[in-house]
Amino acid sequence: QVQLVESGGGLVQAGGSLRLSCAASAPTSSINYMAWFRQAPGKERDFVAFINRNGVYTEYADSVKGRFTISRDNAENTVWLQMNSLKPEDTAVYYCAAGSRGRIEAKWYTDWGQGTQVTVSS
Repeated sequence: QVQLVESGGGLVQAGGSLRLSCAASAPTSSINYMAWFRQAPGKERDFVAFINRNGVYTEYADSVKGRFTISRDNAENTVWLQMNSLKPEDTAVYYCAAGSRGRIEAKWYTDWGQGTQVTVSS
């Protein structure tokens, strides 16, 4: 089991940027896929992006394509989510996750962080 700790959330105005970090307790080189999900109040946890082991393959939710970028550095055991051109509808708790398969459904990920709040004001 891998412990994941997110950081970097906060309050930002619409159009602004934030960079989320996810630090893993185990070598990320041993984790096939790392992903970001988000959950707004009263809503289900939604897929945001995932990245494969060597960082070559990524996939994004349509709602964030062109604005968000996922990256990883296995030497630092860290995954990032760079979020640009933020919108109020991006407001949510953002979760980092680890799994063996690249899927957009949360059920495929076995390890989760505690989440970090992102709030975008209009």
